[in-house]
Order: sequence, then C-alpha cells, then structure tokens
Amino acid sequence: MSDFERSSTARVIPPARPRKLAKVPFVELADGRLQGVVSSGSDIERVYVSSVAAGTYAYACSTNNNRPCGGARGGFCKHIGALITEAVLQYGAERVARYLRADVTDGDPTAQSLHLTMSQTRPSPADSKAAASVFSRFLRHLAYLELPPVTAPLPEMHWFPSTRAVA
Repeated sequence: MSDFERSSTARVIPPARPRKLAKVPFVELADGRLQGVVSSGSDIERVYVSSVAAGTYAYACSTNNNRPCGGARGGFCKHIGALITEAVLQYGAERVARYLRADVTDGDPTAQSLHLTMSQTRPSPADSKAAASVFSRFLRHLAYLELPPVTAPLPEMHWFPSTRAVA
C-alpha cells in the first residue's frame, strides 16, 4: 500500500497560478456552483457573497448582511466578474469551464471568454439562500489562520480517519 493510501489526508491541489487574496479572499467550486467572497471596492468592512450555478449560470450576489448587490440587476455584476477571474487563477480556465458546463467555442477558455459565454445566455437571478453557508465556510477558513503552527493533526481537520493501522 502506498503512503498516499495509508494517510488520512486528502491531497491539496496547488493553485493554477498564484493569486492575490485582497479582492477575492475565498473562491470555491462546490455545491454545483462557482461561489466565493468578494471584497467591496468602496467599504473595507463590506464583502459580497457571489455565486454562479453550473449549467444554468443563475447568479446571486449579496452583502455579508444579506442585502442584494445593486449591480446584479439583469446580469452579472462586477463582483461575479472578479469571482470568475480569481476562479480561473485558482483552478485553471479548463477546470472552471468544465465545472460550470460552459462551452467556450473560441479556442482555449479564459476568464473573459467564460464571462462572455455565460452572460450571453441571459441568466436569471438565483435565490441567495446559499450565501449564509458560503460565508460561514469562509469565516471557518479564516479561523484556521489564527491557530499557532503545529505539526500535530487538528481533530476538526482530520476529515478522513485512517481505516487501517500503519505498520
């Protein structure tokens, strides 16, 4: 049995390219959506929770206190554009396109071509109920940054307990 099979940790895939976390501190492909937290350009204490559904491209964007984004009326707002751009940096354009089921016909996908392809379908606004769970996961990730560095496993992060004893 290989070391990977004996370990109780999941492999972490490195980002496709390094990215700055100031504008979009949290981005994930989960729950059938591209979703994340985007910083406000005007208020340091405000963030937006934005998402785009796979396949339908239904979008949602609201503040951390559940107020709707003023720019997400009738189409993608600038927060969703920033989210798409950072997702491409984090995961790579091909993976984001595949996850969102976006068929980019003009060559290799880029953040701009994904945005354009999805926008051209005139997606409808989605319910922003998922914002609470996305923001909660973001806050949980932030809490890990405040823990002192240790080499011992954290019980809460020990998601996949080993099923066999390691000799």
